[in-house]
This record gives sequence, structure tokens and C-alpha cells, in this order.
Amino acid sequence: MYKNKVFLLIIISSFFVQFSISQNNTNSPYTRFGFGELSDANSGEQRAMGGVSIGARSNQNINVVNPASYSSVDTMTFMFDVGVSALASRFTDPNGGKTTFTGNIEYITMQFPIYKWLGFSAGLIPYSFSGYNFYSSDYQLMPTTSTVPDTIKYTKTFIGSGGISQMYGGLSANIFNHVSLGLNAYYMFGNVYNSRSSSFSETVGSTTTTTGFDPTTQTDYITVSNFRLRLGAQFYNTFAEKHDVTLGLIYEQKAKFNGSYTSIRSDVLTDTLDVPGSEEFDLPTMYGLGFYYTYDKKLSIGADYSLQKWSEARFIGSTGVLNDRSKIAVGVEYQPNYRGRKFSDRMKYRAGFNISDAYYKVDGVVPPKNFGISFGLGLPLYNKATNSTSMLNTTVEYGKIGSTSLLREDYIKFTLNVAFNEHWFFKRKL
Repeated sequence: MYKNKVFLLIIISSFFVQFSISQNNTNSPYTRFGFGELSDANSGEQRAMGGVSIGARSNQNINVVNPASYSSVDTMTFMFDVGVSALASRFTDPNGGKTTFTGNIEYITMQFPIYKWLGFSAGLIPYSFSGYNFYSSDYQLMPTTSTVPDTIKYTKTFIGSGGISQMYGGLSANIFNHVSLGLNAYYMFGNVYNSRSSSFSETVGSTTTTTGFDPTTQTDYITVSNFRLRLGAQFYNTFAEKHDVTLGLIYEQKAKFNGSYTSIRSDVLTDTLDVPGSEEFDLPTMYGLGFYYTYDKKLSIGADYSLQKWSEARFIGSTGVLNDRSKIAVGVEYQPNYRGRKFSDRMKYRAGFNISDAYYKVDGVVPPKNFGISFGLGLPLYNKATNSTSMLNTTVEYGKIGSTSLLREDYIKFTLNVAFNEHWFFKRKL
């Protein structure tokens, strides 16, 4: 039976991996900067709490953000988590607005114990997304010898796609009863495609014709593949039986990001610039600190702070192109009675918010801070055959990116994930 479950899991995982690599869950013009929109790799339940995760430690869900959490897994439990999302975005600028809809498989992760003090986790999670297709048009009056001036109309088109994915594997070990240390190893791969073009037409009276101006196009390709590491630690204890407190830390060292950059420009003549090499990109130093408190296994409150030093990382050979990204997240979760017989007693109610900096610059200026607020429910799914409880989590997020003076994105994101929690590692007695 156990071998059959593992075989089925491998097949399902392979399908999700192939499908998720081909998907894109964004249609935002802001993803044309840097490597696209960065992902914090939060699970569905963490997103419902505003992204709180560094100090979170539970044997009922998988916390990829801090690898030190894996050792909390129950010695007989195998966990498997799959998340999907739907996104509606409203873009507004001084000239009007537009609404877009997208959807995607978000992540696939698994976790199980190796020993009672050692846990393992692996999966496929996103690092960044890039996807957009928009244009802008304007007119320029040209003086002529006739009484009717010529009007030159020019249209700029911007198209982008791609993203960076990462496969990870991590270990976590309990030491000294109240300390857990963890390590994640990531293999990152993917590409980002950005294209911008200009075309021209001429209007004389009511007639529109082509002009003597040739259309221009510039296409940029960034292709990357690399390994990176993340260290994690959690210090946890229970006071007076009802007070569970955890302090979490994560750290990533600045590292070279192996990749290549190719820029192709075309107008009257085609000019190609190819700049390959691992010296052109860096992954930033990253620090994170989190606090998590639970009272009587009912009410949980958490807060995170993280910082990525993108200003010190090279992007296409230069530092200072990108901006340091800090993020603050606060969240709360309430479960009336985890041992209750009623379905409503074992439901989990979540809420949270976060504030973060954009890590890119627009025309040399850092955009306003991004803001998000979220709400969610955890619905228990009891399996009588294995006497285990899985969790169906739903999350609704509202967020704001940018400003109306340039371009503002207001979005609503719905995330659905199922955290399967099964007892696999025991023998049944006849």
C-alpha cells in the first residue's frame, strides 16, 4: 500500500511540475522590471495571515519559508500541499483603466519525517513571474506647406512573459529540545522575455498612410540557472502549558546568479548585442526575523520582517539598478477547539496584512510601497480510514501596487490549497 501511494504521488507531482512550468499567473506591466514579480513562496494558510511564516511552526502544514520548521512534522505523518489561484487586476492611470483575469497552479510541496528529530521537505515553488501585453498611442503634429497639417501617430507596444521557478529540498533537525536548525537547497531555472516596439502612421485630412519612419523593436532575453542555499533557525518553548512561543530566523548569502543576457534591436539594420556570463547577475543577501505566539492552541498571532539587499546585487552587470526590498507582515489565526466534535469548532479563521517595498525602479524612481490585506478559512477534512485530518484552505487577498499618477494596480487574488495530512509510517495490527 505504501509503495502504491508513493508511485501515485510521483505521477501526480510530475504532472503538476510540467503544467506549472508552462503557466503564468500575472498580467502586470510592473513585471517588465528586474526578474518580474517576486514570490515569497507562502502557502495558502500563510497568505491568509498576511504572509507570516518565519516563526510559524506546526505539524499540520508545510512552511517552506523557514526550513527549520520541517522537524515539527509528526513521526507518522506524510504531508502533501498543492495550491492554485485566480487573480483579477484593475489597472488605472490618468487616461483610464483596464481589468484582467489570470489563473495558475501556485506550488506543490511535500514533507515527511526521516527520524523523530529530523524532517525533510521538497517541492516546486515560484521565484518570479513575468507577463504583460499592453500598448500606448500618441500623436505629433508635423508642419506642412498645406493648410492641413500632417499628424504622425506612434504606437508603443510592450510584451513580456516567462519567470523563474525553483525546485527545493530541505532538512531540519531538533537539537537541545527547544532549538531547530534547517537548510534549503534550491535549483533555480527559467527565462524572462521582454519586447518593446514602436510603429508609425501618418494622417493627412481623413487619410491614414504609412510614414517614412521604419518600425523599431528591441527584444531582451534573460536566461538563468543556478543553485542557492537558505539557512533557518527556530527557538521554541511552551510556558505554563498554554503559551507557545517561537522565534524564527532565516538567512541567505549574496551569490552569483549564473545567467545570460541577450538584447536584439532591429530597425533599418539589425544590430544584436549578446552579453552572456555568470558575472552579470547576483542574488541578494537576505535576512528575516519572525515571532509567533499561540495561546491555548486557539489563538495565534505572528509578525515577520525581512530584507533583501537588491541594491548591492548586480543586474545585467550593474549595481544600484534595483532597490532594497523590505517587508513587514502581521497575521492572526483562531480555532475555537481543535479537539471539538463540531465541524465549526475545528475550523480556522485567519486574517493579516503586509507592507513591502518594490525592488525595482521606474524611470529611476522607486514606486510607493505595496500594500496587501487578506482573509481566509481553514476547513478540516477528516479521514476515518487513517484517523487523520487534512485541511482545505481558502484565501482572499486585496492588494495595491504603484500609484494612479503613473499606473496603479488594484488586485483581488483567490487562493485555494489542500494540505493532505496522512498517516503513512506505521504498521496496522490485525
